[in-house]
Amino acid sequence: MDLDLRKLRYFVAVAEELHFGRAAERLHIAQPVLSRQIRSLEDDLGTEIFVRDRRGTLLTPAGEQLLEDAVPLLASAEALVRRVKTAALGTPTLTIGFMPGITVTPATAVFTTRHPDVNVRLLRTSWHDQVEVLLDGRADVGVVRLPIDQHGLEVRPLFQEPRVVMLPAGHRLADKASVTVGDLAAEHLLQDPDAVPEWRDVALELRGDRRPEVPPIHQVEEKLELVASGAGICVIPLSTAGFYTRPDVIALPVEGIGPNKVALAWVASRRSPLVRDFAEAAAQTLGRPAERPPAH
Repeated sequence: MDLDLRKLRYFVAVAEELHFGRAAERLHIAQPVLSRQIRSLEDDLGTEIFVRDRRGTLLTPAGEQLLEDAVPLLASAEALVRRVKTAALGTPTLTIGFMPGITVTPATAVFTTRHPDVNVRLLRTSWHDQVEVLLDGRADVGVVRLPIDQHGLEVRPLFQEPRVVMLPAGHRLADKASVTVGDLAAEHLLQDPDAVPEWRDVALELRGDRRPEVPPIHQVEEKLELVASGAGICVIPLSTAGFYTRPDVIALPVEGIGPNKVALAWVASRRSPLVRDFAEAAAQTLGRPAERPPAH
């Protein structure tokens, strides 16, 4: 049996929304059409993948397994199409993803010296898509900030750097040379508490139901705008803090918080010599993060 990728895309939409109406809107198709396609997929697989009852739409065990496998399969298919279209242009291309605050110029300079005929492209990524762009082919290789889901990836450590807390300039701790995790116990953290487990251990707002809602934040600039307004604090890598300096926000070292680890990653099944050569250039040239927060 050949799987229909279109049906798989429909399935993933329903599985993520757990609602046929919302999934149909997301896919820009009529709900009856979506329902027929899902029933057709179940016929193809010979099993139910959703349970539909008065409580709503739920995944069956088979559906949960299909979702786990379908997402990377669809990403691989998308990556294949992108690479074929790029190859058809006739010019070798290497797209490098990189996280805010990380400078990849030394590595790209070495790489282009060795491969002057290759078109090097750069793609700025975020915490939310630094792995996604590798899986779906938007980037061939990425300079990523750990931790990430390393399933299906080859990951090579590059360096690690301190993390700092970002505070508004008028904050009660702003005049300190450094702070401890305990000093931040009463603060509102503008990010997932799991990203700063040391803070989670002492956070007052995590006791009971006291934690205010944190809006979706996808860019460093958004975080710093909220910090400057007094909405809360955030903990970010030192090089990121140095890259986004502004007078109304300061960076302070935090005693007791572990470093951020930076690595190179690419899809493990890729056998591209260009990726391997860039990895070698990155290992030779990257790895010297900033040593102290910017002065304030």
